[in-house]
Order: sequence, then C-alpha cells, then structure tokens
Amino acid sequence: MADIFELFKKISSGESAKREPITHIVVGLGNPGDKYYLTRHNAGFLALDYISQKYSARVDRVKFKALCGEAVIGGKTVLLMKPQTFMNNSGEAVKEAASFYKIPLENIVVISDDVNLDVARLRVRRKGSDGGQKGMRSICEHLGSDAFPRIRIGVGQKPHPDYDMADWVLSEFNETEKKALFECFGRVSDGLERVLAGDVDGAMQICNSK
Repeated sequence: MADIFELFKKISSGESAKREPITHIVVGLGNPGDKYYLTRHNAGFLALDYISQKYSARVDRVKFKALCGEAVIGGKTVLLMKPQTFMNNSGEAVKEAASFYKIPLENIVVISDDVNLDVARLRVRRKGSDGGQKGMRSICEHLGSDAFPRIRIGVGQKPHPDYDMADWVLSEFNETEKKALFECFGRVSDGLERVLAGDVDGAMQICNSK
C-alpha cells in the first residue's frame, strides 16, 4: 500500500503530470527596468504581459538572458520570453533559447514596436527586414536569417524630422495612446494564435486591417 500512497502524493503535487515539449518561442521586445516600462520601445514587453496574463503564465524565470515562462496557446507549448539584454542585444537571448530547444525559424514569433505605424496599428509579416528596429536586427543577425514571423505594433512616428529617434522611442505614451495600445493587444493575441497554428495569412487578416 505504501506505493499507492506515494502515487497519490505525486498526483496531488503535480509530479506525475507530463510536460509537453516546447515547440514554439514567442518573444516580446523591450528594455528591462521600471523606467522603461511604458515607453514606446516596450510595446513588445507590454503585449507579452497581456498574453501571459490571458494564458495564466508567469514570465519570471531567469534563463537564456531573459525572463521566461511557459504557456499552452492553441494546443502549442510555447516559451514566452522577455530578453533582459536591452533592446540592441535581444538576439543573444533568442539564439540561446532557440538552440537549446532546437526550435526552427518558422516557430519563432517576435513582437516588437514599429515607429513607422500609427499607435496601435498592427502588421504581421511571415519574414522580412528589420525595418530599422535594432532588436529585430540583432535577432536576424544571431539567427542568421530573417525568415521568422513577426507582429509589429505601431507606436507612432516622430513628431518632427529633427526629433532624436532614441529620445522618441524611449518616451512614454500619453493617456490616449495608452488606451488605444492596450485595446489592440486582444488582436495581437488573436493574431498570435493564428501564427502559432501556421496560419500567417489568417493572422494578417486579423491584424493588418485598420
């Protein structure tokens, strides 16, 4: 009977539950630290926070130079990542995780800000250039390819051409912009589900329209 009691203990503690292998990585881009939290460059972090709450995941485990957590999204076991390398070196974290889990490029989804889009406008792409986003550039360089899907979140263009770009992306959203941004995260999540299911075209239909 002792064996039965041990089995019950394992079941009640969750030890017997099998963890499905991670098949996808979802990366939100941003800069660590409270002072950057609501800045334009942190749109990827903010979206990932929304997604982690929706799927009851905690992104608080330090691994691969990132804060990590696991979630099941649309039946896929996903590693959620917030690189802690600061934006320009995001590729270091993504490369480590992708190599460890042997994740193919098409199963890596990057969520980032985009200064070429109005606030809360979304763009899904199957692959493509970094578009001037240095975190995306770092990921392309470390993975040796740009052939991974991405969801871009508009954070607005500079108010005038002479405005310093670094100052702009590190500026905070105003209250109206925050409201629009937070409202778009539901579509980001819906689009992500389609991307993870292999339906990038479906994700484009959800996210790319006005």
